[in-house]
Amino acid sequence: MATILRRPPHRVVIFSNDHRPAHVHVIRGKGKGEATAVFVLHCPEGPPELREVYGDMKLDEVNKIFDWLTTEIGAMCVKWSEIHGDF
Repeated sequence: MATILRRPPHRVVIFSNDHRPAHVHVIRGKGKGEATAVFVLHCPEGPPELREVYGDMKLDEVNKIFDWLTTEIGAMCVKWSEIHGDF
């Protein structure tokens, strides 16, 4: 698991043993309070697309994460490519 971006309380993770299409897991918290949103990146230009949410993550929080990821799409696609190769 590689944390590629942080904006507390969130961290953006790419798992080294994960699958295509290129996507990231945005995680807030740990243990029982953990919540995760998974976004497909649509590399290399985006936009990201919400795939699923686990835990207690409200729509407003997901929308803010989407806005953040949209500004970081290039960097996330580069990291995905470094870890997994093609998108």
